[in-house]
Amino acid sequence: MASRSRIGICSTTTTEALYLSLVTLTGEGCNGRHKKLPGHANIAVVLGNSTSVLAGAASAAADKAKNGSDTDLAALLAFKNQVSDPLGILATNWTSSVSFCRWVGISCSRRRRQRVAALSLPDVPLQGELSPHLGNLSFLSVLNLRNTGLTGPVPADLGRLRRLRSLILTANSLSDAIPATIGSLTRLELLYLGNNSLSGQIPPRLLQNLSSLQAISLVMNELSGHIPPCMFNNTPSLVYINLGNNSLSGPIPHGVASPPLLEFLSLQKNQLSGLVPPAIYNMSKLQTFSLTSNNLTGPLPSNQSFNLPMLQWIGHDLNRFTGRIPSGLAASRLLEFISMSYNSFSDVVPTWLAQLQHLTTVSLGANYLVGSIPAVLSNLTHLTQLSLPLCNLTGGIPKELGQLQNLSFLHLGVNQLSGSIPPSLGNLSELTATQFSVWNGTDNTGKHPTLSLLSLTSNNLEGYLDFVPSLSNCGYLQLLDISHNFFAGGLPDHVGNLSTELLQLFAGHNSLTGGLPAALSNLSSLEWVSVPNNLLKGAILESITRMTSLMILDVSSNEMSGPIPTQIAMLGNLQSLFLSTNQFFGSIPDSIGNLSMLYTIWLFGNQLNSTIPASLFNLNEVVELYLSDNLFIGTLPPDVSGLKLADQIDISYNFLHGSIPESFGKLRMVTYLNLSHNSFEESIPNSFQDLTSLASLDLSSNNLSGTIPMYLSNFTYLKTLNLSFNKLEGRIPEGGVFLNITSQSLIGNAGLCGAPRLGFLPCPRKSHSHNRRFMVPVLLAVTIAFLSSVLCGYLMIKRNLTKRGGIQASVVDPNDLMSHRLVSYHELIAATNNFSDNNLLGAGSFGKVFKGQLSTGLVVAIKVLDMGLQ
Repeated sequence: MASRSRIGICSTTTTEALYLSLVTLTGEGCNGRHKKLPGHANIAVVLGNSTSVLAGAASAAADKAKNGSDTDLAALLAFKNQVSDPLGILATNWTSSVSFCRWVGISCSRRRRQRVAALSLPDVPLQGELSPHLGNLSFLSVLNLRNTGLTGPVPADLGRLRRLRSLILTANSLSDAIPATIGSLTRLELLYLGNNSLSGQIPPRLLQNLSSLQAISLVMNELSGHIPPCMFNNTPSLVYINLGNNSLSGPIPHGVASPPLLEFLSLQKNQLSGLVPPAIYNMSKLQTFSLTSNNLTGPLPSNQSFNLPMLQWIGHDLNRFTGRIPSGLAASRLLEFISMSYNSFSDVVPTWLAQLQHLTTVSLGANYLVGSIPAVLSNLTHLTQLSLPLCNLTGGIPKELGQLQNLSFLHLGVNQLSGSIPPSLGNLSELTATQFSVWNGTDNTGKHPTLSLLSLTSNNLEGYLDFVPSLSNCGYLQLLDISHNFFAGGLPDHVGNLSTELLQLFAGHNSLTGGLPAALSNLSSLEWVSVPNNLLKGAILESITRMTSLMILDVSSNEMSGPIPTQIAMLGNLQSLFLSTNQFFGSIPDSIGNLSMLYTIWLFGNQLNSTIPASLFNLNEVVELYLSDNLFIGTLPPDVSGLKLADQIDISYNFLHGSIPESFGKLRMVTYLNLSHNSFEESIPNSFQDLTSLASLDLSSNNLSGTIPMYLSNFTYLKTLNLSFNKLEGRIPEGGVFLNITSQSLIGNAGLCGAPRLGFLPCPRKSHSHNRRFMVPVLLAVTIAFLSSVLCGYLMIKRNLTKRGGIQASVVDPNDLMSHRLVSYHELIAATNNFSDNNLLGAGSFGKVFKGQLSTGLVVAIKVLDMGLQ
């Protein structure tokens, strides 16, 4: 409408009015200014037929504007149709009743009315794929669809948006490769494609023509291959580079150090290797520099080539750097965060750290650091995190560390520190409620970040726990770890005066004596109590069962005794119970079945007796159940199928009897099952054939009978099998686990046969049922034929004798012979002692003849034509 009103003004014949109309029609120049016509001759031509020319120009401009508007509208509608819009935001706002320039998320150009300049819908759940028609928005300068649930590829058509300055598609589920056409967006300033599932290599020429680019983020994708060697050679405006959290490999290209204005560089969590280009350590604007978690090697530059005056954050941990920690960092006076842990640096803890007054985090652990902890670190008054574990530090803990009033994390574990813990650590009185407050500066109470974690594990610290009362000043302490040292004496009652915010207490692997103090129950927030491998005695006090926040209780490998408290069911949040290798006795409380969150139960190595309660087998979250080396009696409950998530079950070395419940077959997740050294009877349950995940099965030292199930040879994962010392019999299966089984796994079963390599006798050949059916009639036929032959012979002899004057009748009555018309196979076996060689009368090419005595006393000869059919 605005352009048409100007055309109306052009009906005047004055030069000024005509110029105004022509400016309107010709539009803007590439620099945003009006284009001027090049001379009066053109004006004279127009003046010759001013009315017709102006009318034609106006019509052309209107058609062009309408066509462009229609194209933008079609592109937006195509985008709308491509997404599901679950909240109906587009459905209710993008309607034909309103100009698309007033649609939510749409901004139109001020100079080009009815042309889309920005499409911005961050954090709106759209869900769907990007329409390639967005490439038709030829005046688009901003495309921001961050965190909108987009899927599928990035359309190559976006490379046609030649006016685009910001492309922001962060935090979606976009996939496939980055289209190389993005390299055609010559005006692009922001390229944010991070937090997606983009894969493949970075296009080699992606940034070659993007000289205006200020920021690129491809972080947290699935990109692979090398970083293109010339990727950053023509990006003089770059301030921000983030290629972290991918699978990029190969060296860091030297061109990374080319952008003179670079402030942020992150290549962390890739597979980059080789040396770091030295020029990177000479970038005067660089503030954040992360190479964490790669395979980078070599020493870092020394003072002569190290100049990062603006550096505030450096992370080089989890690589393979060698040499000394670069002393050039001493000149980075703005440095707040330094992490060089988990490398191979060989050095001492640098004293020059004390000069960096802005430091909040020092993490140098897991290197070859020697010497003592410098007391001058106490000058770092802003320090919130000091982490020096897994080194070879010696000497004592400096008492000056107690002056670090803002310290929120102190980790000195796994060193060679000696002496006692200085009571001055109790001066760290503002122990914060969360160890992560170091990242945001304050906790949710507005207090300054202060010590939340005190870890001194795995040193040579000794003495009594006299420092514990001083820690009662640390009102926000969350974690206390003094495990793996040489502390002696008991846990003092003062432990109950520690912070009510304390979540984790680790004191295992020392020489602590006495019992668990009742005051421990004062720590109402405590979730993890770990005191294994000490010399603790006494019972688990009832007060411990009132710690309703407790998730893990570990008192294993001590000398504790007494029964398991029946009130243990009050620990409703308990997930792991470690009472193993003590002297607990009595029964397992039936109420343990109420601990529905339990997934680890270690009760082995005690003196628990009575039967195992059925409720224990109803804990459907249990993954590990160890009850071995106790005095349990009776039978197992018939239904153990409640342990449906169980991975490891060990009930060995008890006094259980009866049959193994068939319901074990329903535990499809179990990989380790040990029922050995009990008195289980009867056969191995057929239901075991469903335990196809088994990797280890031990049924040794029981009274099991029957045969070894053939299905065990078909278990893919079964690597360990022990069936020794039972009453098993029959053939040993072949294949599978039996290919590599040893005699020690089968010994003590006198009835087993086969597997001569293991020293077992071959199994006797047995007749098949169908052969027996043929054997009986053959034997009967042979017997009848033989008896008929004897009878005929007798009659012939008698006739001859009669002719000669005869003799008296034989003692053998032919009628008696003929009375044996049918003889059973079993009677033939009995008559010949199972065709014993002692009954063999002779053998020939047509079979063998055995002597046999029938049940009537009659002695007969039996011919067997084929002994292979026996």
